[in-house]
Amino acid sequence: MDGRNRSDVKPGIEVAIVLKNDQRSGKLTYGTVQDLLTNSKFHPHGIKVRLTDGQVGRVKEIIIK
Repeated sequence: MDGRNRSDVKPGIEVAIVLKNDQRSGKLTYGTVQDLLTNSKFHPHGIKVRLTDGQVGRVKEIIIK
């Protein structure tokens, strides 16, 4: 899943996000969702989240175990 639908992203799941500083390079950062920061049901660039370590970025991939 790609993380553009808010219904797919929930606190506690593992995701790959792109931080604001890494948008040009597309470097992914992995972690666990703490909070959802985007209120809309869909966002074309990914739902913005805060990870448990405090980093904020847009979800590019949901890690399914």
